[in-house]
Amino acid sequence: MAEDMEPQTDIEVAIHPSDIANEIAGLHDKDKAVAFLKLPAESKSVVFSYLSRPDQDHILKELGTKEISDVLNAMTPDDRTKMLEHFPDHLIKKMILLLSDEERNVAVTLLGYPPQSVGRIMTPHYIQARKEQSVAEVLRHIKTHGKKAETLNTIYVIDEEKKLIDDIQIGVFLMADEQTKVEELMDWNFVCLQSAMDKDEAVAVFEKYDRNALPVVTEKGILVGIVTIDDIVDVIERRSTKNIQKFGGLEALDYPYINTPFFSLIYKRAGWLVVLFIGEMFTATAMGYFDVEISKAVVLALFIPLIISSGGNSGSQAATLIIRAMSLKELTVKDWWYVMRREVLSGLTLGLILGTIGFIRIILWQKLGWYNYTEHYVLVATTIFCSLIGIVMWGTLSGSMIPIVLKKAGIDPATSSAPLVATLVDVTGLIIYFSIAAILLKGTLL
Repeated sequence: MAEDMEPQTDIEVAIHPSDIANEIAGLHDKDKAVAFLKLPAESKSVVFSYLSRPDQDHILKELGTKEISDVLNAMTPDDRTKMLEHFPDHLIKKMILLLSDEERNVAVTLLGYPPQSVGRIMTPHYIQARKEQSVAEVLRHIKTHGKKAETLNTIYVIDEEKKLIDDIQIGVFLMADEQTKVEELMDWNFVCLQSAMDKDEAVAVFEKYDRNALPVVTEKGILVGIVTIDDIVDVIERRSTKNIQKFGGLEALDYPYINTPFFSLIYKRAGWLVVLFIGEMFTATAMGYFDVEISKAVVLALFIPLIISSGGNSGSQAATLIIRAMSLKELTVKDWWYVMRREVLSGLTLGLILGTIGFIRIILWQKLGWYNYTEHYVLVATTIFCSLIGIVMWGTLSGSMIPIVLKKAGIDPATSSAPLVATLVDVTGLIIYFSIAAILLKGTLL
């Protein structure tokens, strides 16, 4: 009987550069540069682009001039620009001198665009064709120059003046006869970005047209590069992180939390805390103004936390909804009247719900003998009912209008953070509460 022989196969598992970068990031600082230098030459630039900014800085300090030059020249232009734009000017100049003439021209061109523009994240490496070329000529061009291109999914068609006139998916070329002219495949319909366009606007275009890459043109329509979805994802992540941090009541961090220096973290948080603390001091001032009312009707003080927290919570909710809607382009400043009407109605409804719960709670506690709200407990319950309606309405109105006002003033709406809205409503909520109490309880408890 023949013996069954099971062949053994050595399977080489390819590790993604991102995973290698994560392994390097987990090492001690003194070992990171050593581990990086042990990588194959063709992998270094790709892995380097996945490293965090602090790790990139650390490794560059440990590398020699030759190693730095090799890494910089091999990096994709958009990744290299992303790294260089955070360096001080003197270091940028030093790094650019290490580039080849071709790569230096590319780097200088990309760094010449405004920091928040699409030009900063585009790459000049793409495949272009002319309408008079044949499919065979384009495919030969791809085989010759395609290795350096950021993506081969789309071929960009230009005219004699290098203006973009169409984009065609690679699948169309692969299915067409080799003698077919490019012009016969064109539909003269394409979507593009302006090089000076803000990155956030580019995000909206990508989301609207569901593209993996989009061409970038100048004001005159000349094709100068493309932006791929991976760079847009980075923009979305950074924008979302900054907005969340701002909305939490602090300045946006320049580095990931774990890499942010301690005193930088304190600096970013202390500013808003001081502003909010000063704002809350007006709460004490407001309470001092109504100290007579409080001394006559101590029962009113029991509901102060309930009152101000309800207003702050409703305001934070409204601010969150409006800021997110504005970020997604669902709302603009012109929609302020629609938002105001909608939030006033929402505030009234929410206030009625909370006010009813508060009213029932006081009556129930009084009837069950769990607490004595004095013989005028119905008036106390009515005061809480009316106060919650007024404060919740004011909270939703403030929370919805502040982002719109800031946007109109050219300020990032995300700075209208939840703590800021809550602080504003705390102070004004006390005034509303005690004003209503003074009216309804006059002649009884007051």
